[in-house]
Amino acid sequence: MSHDIKEKLLRFYKGTEGEDAAVRMIDLASQALKTQKYKLTGFLTPYEQEIAGAIANSLGSLKLAFNGGFEGAERQRVAICHEDFPGTPDFEIAVLDAKWNAEFVRLSHRDVLGSLMSLGLERYCIGDIIATKEMARILVDKKVADYFIANLMHIGEARVEVSLGDLSSIAPKEERIKDIRATVASLRIDSIAAAGFGMSRTKAADEIKAEKIKLNWQTAKNASQSIKQGDILSMRGRGRLEIVEIRCKTKKGRIAVLLRRFL
Repeated sequence: MSHDIKEKLLRFYKGTEGEDAAVRMIDLASQALKTQKYKLTGFLTPYEQEIAGAIANSLGSLKLAFNGGFEGAERQRVAICHEDFPGTPDFEIAVLDAKWNAEFVRLSHRDVLGSLMSLGLERYCIGDIIATKEMARILVDKKVADYFIANLMHIGEARVEVSLGDLSSIAPKEERIKDIRATVASLRIDSIAAAGFGMSRTKAADEIKAEKIKLNWQTAKNASQSIKQGDILSMRGRGRLEIVEIRCKTKKGRIAVLLRRFL
């Protein structure tokens, strides 16, 4: 890898939310180029997956493969492969089934993730979590599966039984989609978020201040950030919002937009 290209990439991501991920992936990419094989990342957010793509494009001689354990997974592992690597990457993904007595307790995605993180492993070891009333299916790095089985005994105050599950039994993710046609006073992020997520503009601004809303997978900087066609907003607990089309102004000077909400 060219030293100049590496330094340019490091400077580009320095000080951003993606800095740590970029450093790790540049190192993995260097190893893949050197060995002419492949290197595997941990589970990445969509933003980190974009960083992987940018690094591969900048360096050349690399190709990427993505897998989150099931079709439609948000967090995915990336195999950074040398273009001459002839084989198929092993993504080393396992699924754990954590079950509890739903008659006495209700647990959320946040409860499950909090208990997993309390065991001291990095977030990159954990992929998507599919939580239902009585169980959670947890995608993990295969190397840490036995550790979680042995140590995850409680989620919150509920006792859980954890066992190795079957990856092939996970159904593809089905997202409900709702198209929203609205008019907004401006293309500020608080205005678009209010229209798309069904809240007041003041509430949207508060959620942005609390760092609960992301723009293109990065934490929104402030309520006055401008939105453009093709942008993606995501909000904790509310799903994702795609700005599909920005149309002409109405007679009253408002801007017509077409939004697509993924529930």
